[in-house]
Amino acid sequence: MSNVYTVSQVNNYIKNMFTQDFMLNRIAVQGEVSNCKYHSSGHLYFSLKDGGGAIACVMFAGQRKGLAFSMKNGDRVVVKGSVSVYERDGRYQLYAREIRLEGEGALYERFLALKQELEEMGMFAPEYKRPIPAYIRRLGVVTAPTGAAIQDIRNIAGRRNPYVQIILYPALVQGEGAAASIVRGIEALDELGVDVMIVGRGGGSMEDLWAFNEESVARAIFQCRTPVISAVGHETDVTIADFAADLRAPTPSAAAELAVFDIREFQEKMDVLSARLRTGMAARIAMARQRQESYRRTLGYLSPENQIREKRMYLLTTEEKLIRRMEQLLQKKRHTLQLYIERMKGLSPLEKLNQGFAYVEKEGRTVKSVGQVRPQDLLTVHVRDGRIRARVERTEKGGTSDGRE
Repeated sequence: MSNVYTVSQVNNYIKNMFTQDFMLNRIAVQGEVSNCKYHSSGHLYFSLKDGGGAIACVMFAGQRKGLAFSMKNGDRVVVKGSVSVYERDGRYQLYAREIRLEGEGALYERFLALKQELEEMGMFAPEYKRPIPAYIRRLGVVTAPTGAAIQDIRNIAGRRNPYVQIILYPALVQGEGAAASIVRGIEALDELGVDVMIVGRGGGSMEDLWAFNEESVARAIFQCRTPVISAVGHETDVTIADFAADLRAPTPSAAAELAVFDIREFQEKMDVLSARLRTGMAARIAMARQRQESYRRTLGYLSPENQIREKRMYLLTTEEKLIRRMEQLLQKKRHTLQLYIERMKGLSPLEKLNQGFAYVEKEGRTVKSVGQVRPQDLLTVHVRDGRIRARVERTEKGGTSDGRE
């Protein structure tokens, strides 16, 4: 029984055969474009056909630099690339690296040759690119006076900033003498001293745009002291002038937007900055006033007058405290003295006399017992309001007479 292979193995084998074929890896195919589709990923899918057949083609986004025009159905082109197998679907297709219109091959070859030559000379080097001024007053334009490009530039510039002056150099942009006319326009506006310059025209075929692929135009742009924005054709159109210019715009309208600042946006920005400045100044003034008030209070507190006033208040307060303390102490002493007085009253003979008691003396000595006196002794009896002289008739003990008279 013969060997059995998987689909993937067969497709991989066929792909290897295509890969090993020298001719299929470097092939140029001529035909008419159909089913042309620009994918959102950047890839370009199309078919190439003639009277006898068709082949599927794809140009990946990374190879799009090999496409110098906007391709559409019906274009007759020459596609350079390689033929290989897409293993998942088991079909072969042409992987394009370069596409040029049929009949424009000679012009395209000239374009590539001049581009390479000028690039090697350093005319496209980024270090020579001048920045586009953010705010301009005079805009120079080198283009046809009756084309759509100048109308688009005027409309966009007028809408964004009507105060910008547009100076047009009416140049030929197509046909014999166009390159020389464009060069004269660049030199004239450069001498005039405009702030920025737009050089360009509307879309067209490679032959129509060829004046902007001339070396003289590229050199004029490179040597121009004024920053130059190129705006040639549509977004997919690429010319030598685009590489030589300081900035490339996809269309003349886009060039006007890049060159002329939007005064409304500028005014809004200025309003925001002005409001921020007023707020900041108000905050700084308020902070300065607070500091000033703090310094004023500090100086007021540290001034001699305030110090004297503070010391006087301290002395008055201390005096009041001393007086209150003395009054409290005297009140306490008075209270203690009153207690002593009351206690002494309880011990005072005079107080006893006031209560009806008497004090008896005999010859200056206090009589405390009946044994100290005899009948006929003379006694002095002290009472509350005076003294009584008395003589003893008899004495008694324990409330009874002792029998002596």
